[in-house]
Amino acid sequence: MIDPRRLRVLRALADHGTVTAAGEALHLTPSAVSQQLAALESETGQSLLLRRGRRVSLTAAGELLVEHANAVAAELERAQATLASFASGAMGRVSLASFASAITQVVAPAIRDLRQHAPDITVLVRDAEGHASLPLLLDGEIDIAITEEHRRAPRVDDQRLSRVPLYTEPFDLVLPETHALAEQDTVRLSDLADDDWIAPLPGNPCRDAIQGKIIHTSDDFRAIIALVAAGAGVALVPRNALVHMPGAIAVPVRGVPPQRKVFAAVRRGSEDHPLIKTVLEALQTQIP
Repeated sequence: MIDPRRLRVLRALADHGTVTAAGEALHLTPSAVSQQLAALESETGQSLLLRRGRRVSLTAAGELLVEHANAVAAELERAQATLASFASGAMGRVSLASFASAITQVVAPAIRDLRQHAPDITVLVRDAEGHASLPLLLDGEIDIAITEEHRRAPRVDDQRLSRVPLYTEPFDLVLPETHALAEQDTVRLSDLADDDWIAPLPGNPCRDAIQGKIIHTSDDFRAIIALVAAGAGVALVPRNALVHMPGAIAVPVRGVPPQRKVFAAVRRGSEDHPLIKTVLEALQTQIP
């Protein structure tokens, strides 16, 4: 008989790539992780890991077992949702992580509506950039992640997650008011190929849209716009994150602009939990 708790350790290893990182996610020591994985290999009678010094990777059998582990996790989430539904689930807490402008656009308005229509549901909000919220979700630290499509995001058909589209917004260029192109109605990205750029930090999905020479970095779009206003460079900013600041001007991108596709994600199987379902529905009604 396979211990499902050990399957969770295997999933964490697959998600995080190292024994140490998996242990940190599960609040276990690396030694405890290794012991659990060794016990799982004994239970299955299969070699699940390839060990190369301090690094490990999954064997074909390990990859196959992770697929089953994802299905088991989804069924457990579904069982919890069913039990919560049976018990009415009209009262409780839902934890949510989101980047700042989505908190402004959809999370805060949803909380306002929930306080009127479902006052016994408490939403606990955590500010997290899009690339940081999904690991928190998969590790069980939050119930809902609001994030965005980017090249390192899990695939749409990832069996660990269920997605709810929220909104799509374009990126606009932000230029110093003294910039030669600041008076244009629209500006091509190629026209700024030789400019200095101000961008989010590496790993932030919004950085993917920038192809120029990056000089300054910040994950705070207000700080980015302030640097533009100071003449330190140009930037691309999602439209909902724009703030007015003397010295800077926002200009639409000519042609097809880069876009940010925002969605809410939950662990597969938990989408029918009555508390999570109610919060997801409230988020969807706030689409800007």
